Amino acid sequence: MAFHPSSVADEIDTSIGIPRRYAWIVFVLTFGLLISDYMSRQVLNAVFPILKSEWTLGDGQLGLLSGIVALMVGLLTIPLSMLADRFGRVKSLTLMALLWSLATLGCALAENYQEMLVARFMVGVGEAAYGSVGIAVVVSVFPKSMRATLASAFMAGAMLGSVLGISIGGAIAVKLGWRWSFASMALFGLVLAALFPLIVKEAKIAPQRLAALGSKAEAVAGRPLRTLYGTRSVIAAYVASGLQTFVAGSMIVWMPSYFNRYYGMGEGQAGVLAGVMVLCCGGGAVLCGMLSDRMSRQSPLRKIEMCMVFCLGSCLLMSLALIQSVGPLQLTLIGLAMLMVTGVNGPTIATIANLTHYKVHATAFAALTLVNNLLGLAPGPFVTGKVSDLLGLHSAFQLVPLMSIAAAAVFFYIRSHYLDDIARVQGQVVVQAPTKAAMEVSS
Repeated sequence: MAFHPSSVADEIDTSIGIPRRYAWIVFVLTFGLLISDYMSRQVLNAVFPILKSEWTLGDGQLGLLSGIVALMVGLLTIPLSMLADRFGRVKSLTLMALLWSLATLGCALAENYQEMLVARFMVGVGEAAYGSVGIAVVVSVFPKSMRATLASAFMAGAMLGSVLGISIGGAIAVKLGWRWSFASMALFGLVLAALFPLIVKEAKIAPQRLAALGSKAEAVAGRPLRTLYGTRSVIAAYVASGLQTFVAGSMIVWMPSYFNRYYGMGEGQAGVLAGVMVLCCGGGAVLCGMLSDRMSRQSPLRKIEMCMVFCLGSCLLMSLALIQSVGPLQLTLIGLAMLMVTGVNGPTIATIANLTHYKVHATAFAALTLVNNLLGLAPGPFVTGKVSDLLGLHSAFQLVPLMSIAAAAVFFYIRSHYLDDIARVQGQVVVQAPTKAAMEVSS
């Protein structure tokens, strides 16, 4: 079997020369903007009832206000990420944050449904590539041994921002009116957008600064885009993540309805409990990322194996929960399952980073975002709803976790080809029998 100690992205440590303190400052600001991103996106959900009454809107119109953002993210994430890779990530992130914040302010000033729809369209344009470009910045300023941890922590910001956007937006709407809900989210984003380029400098984090170090990756220097799709493992990583996202997305969307129907909770109480489960997803992703990084120190394959454990573990726990009667035991098992269901996020991002050229990391993560939406976030809630119409929501919930078995199978496929593909990306294949030294390299 072919082995190689690292990928192209690993051989050139993009964190060289970046002080750890500065790296953490970059993380905090980038993480803060991700929270702003999702607060601006999700605050709309908190004021649905008010807009419905004030503007006499139907549920379909309200749904379009939310869906237009997701649509623009899906359509624009890859082209905008490619532009960011080419013209500078710091500059691009700043422009994105300014655009979605100003568009959110436009939501606060909207006088009718049409103006609100245009403003939400622009929110989607601004947010389209932030997640992929932001995570590319984060993984570039920390050592590769921390990739899964930092990627997991960063992506947990999406869940935290969603919870804060809904809860804070709802509280502000009650006290000051719905317009101030949007305005407060916009002001938060504008402040961070102003601070970001003053503190985060392109010259300190851009991959181009590594040219002075001398590149060992000349074999792929002229065709970095090929690494986005040039190996079996990287394509399978996109697919595996999408399949597991199908489970996570379905559970998160339908959890409030499950608590409402089977626990007899009101909408408010069901929403709060569902919010707790979302926080479990975020916290679990961080913990699983940390565990993955720790376990992977001794073997480059361990993070792939951990992904299999997270997939099968979440499936088992959710399946056990759904054969229990409603009550504390079931809630505990559901919570434990939610801790693991997003556990693959960090390790998968680390795997893709290792298999792709550092110059196109933002584009690689954009491709991951696209597949997650196409295979997971878009069809998951829809298919679950259709099955619920036929069999009931409880039966649908029993079937959804089985998708994790398919995800685990794809991760097993990745494990079988990962080391060969790492060697292929680097272009320096070393053929040898498996040795302890070869297996102890970091990935």
